[in-house]
Amino acid sequence: MDENKKGGFRAFLKRKDIEISWKRYFIDAMGAMASGLFASLLIGTILSTLGTQTGLSVLVDMGGYAKGVAGPAMAVAIGYALKAPNLVLFSMLAVGSAANTLGGAGGPLAVLIIAILATEIGKMVSKETKIDILVTPLVSIGVGVLLSVLLAPAIGKAASAFGQLIMWATELHPFAMGILVSVIVGIALTLPISSAAICAALSLTGLAGGAAVAGCCAQMVGFAFMSYKENKVGGLISQGLGTSMLQMGNIVKNPRIWIPPIVTSAITGPLATCVFRMEMNGEAISSGMGTCGLVGQIGVYTGWVNDVASGVKAGITGMDWLGLILICFVLPAVITWALGLICRKIGWIKEGDLTLPV
Repeated sequence: MDENKKGGFRAFLKRKDIEISWKRYFIDAMGAMASGLFASLLIGTILSTLGTQTGLSVLVDMGGYAKGVAGPAMAVAIGYALKAPNLVLFSMLAVGSAANTLGGAGGPLAVLIIAILATEIGKMVSKETKIDILVTPLVSIGVGVLLSVLLAPAIGKAASAFGQLIMWATELHPFAMGILVSVIVGIALTLPISSAAICAALSLTGLAGGAAVAGCCAQMVGFAFMSYKENKVGGLISQGLGTSMLQMGNIVKNPRIWIPPIVTSAITGPLATCVFRMEMNGEAISSGMGTCGLVGQIGVYTGWVNDVASGVKAGITGMDWLGLILICFVLPAVITWALGLICRKIGWIKEGDLTLPV
């Protein structure tokens, strides 16, 4: 391809707002996918659980409807993040449904990959013909569904197999894998990528899901309490019930502030897997949510309820509750605060290093 053709294609991509980059596809798109999951599968699970526990069938029905549109919700969210024109965006409803259904347990990963491809191809043809109202949805849906048929089952099986491998390894080596899963998922939660989407894509539940919850809580609750001196109650709530990603700018300036919560996750992870045997058997997305809206804890509780109902678990014990409270709240707060104090005394963390932007 000569330079003129190369330049012409680049100009075409720029005109169509197609940016082939890590940020666009694996930060923006994945983060949006997690929002789509939250607004469908996750909130549906919470509603269904509340309905089951309170006997209100209307909540169970609401939850069922919400969970039923998880695929379309993820795909539309991805299309929105990729700045898709309206006809492309609305076409993602069908694409998301096909990819999520055919992807099985690994549906979220299939939706991520296929919705990105279908959206970008749809953007290429958008407004290029006089019959755009027919061509754009036909191409967007046709490409998306065809890719779903061809690729989604394989993507889903691969994602599910990898998630199963992680969960199997955690059962086999709970101490080492407790550390590894807790630290990695916790770091992912604070980075500008989606730990929730990663856990959902890998269907990460069981002991590995419990370790993931521990790692996320270590980051969120840890940063909230460690930075209380600088950020007071507002920072405590925004980080503890919101996201530790708020500290990302400060981490770039001084990476040492990340040491206390990471070390804490390396402690609470194996405690969750080896001592309390804390499993997260709710929806896999909950494994990567930590204390954000208490979704991680609701996921653990939902898993307990499901296990009791299926006969896997005799009942919810005091040890279960103790483990949940210690791993998710008490230990992250105490250990990270103490490690942060040490870092302050040796000069690794200085005044203002943890202050959140106004």
